[in-house]
Amino acid sequence: MSTNSPLPADKQALLPTAKAAFRYSIPMIAGFIFLGVAYGVYMKALGFGVLFPFFMAALIYGGSVEFIIATSLSGVFSPLSVLLITLMVSGRQVFYGISMLEKYGSHLGKKRIYLVSSLVDESFSLNYMADIPPHLNKGWYYTFVSIYLHLYWILGAVLGNLFGEIIPFSLQGVEFAMTALFIVIFAENWRKEKSHESSLLGLGIALFCLITVGKEHFLVPTLFAIWGILTLRRPKLQSKLISLNGEPK
Repeated sequence: MSTNSPLPADKQALLPTAKAAFRYSIPMIAGFIFLGVAYGVYMKALGFGVLFPFFMAALIYGGSVEFIIATSLSGVFSPLSVLLITLMVSGRQVFYGISMLEKYGSHLGKKRIYLVSSLVDESFSLNYMADIPPHLNKGWYYTFVSIYLHLYWILGAVLGNLFGEIIPFSLQGVEFAMTALFIVIFAENWRKEKSHESSLLGLGIALFCLITVGKEHFLVPTLFAIWGILTLRRPKLQSKLISLNGEPK
């Protein structure tokens, strides 16, 4: 049966995917825009006009890294220091990439380039745990989610720089919204899991590193330890999942 829609069939198929991805990304709007506003206000306080936070949010898109770079722009130029600090702050994203190797594989084509470059805490969380209906295109779903989050961050940075001085409320402590989000995601995954072994291992390793290394430096060793131990135990964990579910996952 023919249709009178001006859009070709492949473009029509993207519309429900874009709408579903937008609805899925909505809970992130508040956190992204508030944090983006804080960043825009900070850039304004350093004396930078709106073009700086706009292009930095669009091209760097690194969250806390952008605060570091903003500070470096107003001080002595030291690219090596900025590089080392950036690697330390964003080192966790290496592990995000490892976790997303299958989802962001070469089968996604050119979309993979943007998905990899826009892999931040929130896009990793949403796309990793996304339960995508079978009638939607998974590659485009991941891409739309990442695009929406990127736009929220840019919008917040611009609004903060332009109107931050007249915002009638304090943004202090708003960064905890993202911590709360990860707690909710962990709780949701815990509820869905039939075996909690990997989650308990992660919690135990994190607690051990926190006690032995300290809260200032525990993140990187925790990530390396979790990655290494879960990689070694992957065959046993998969066997347990198969026995619990009755089929490979």
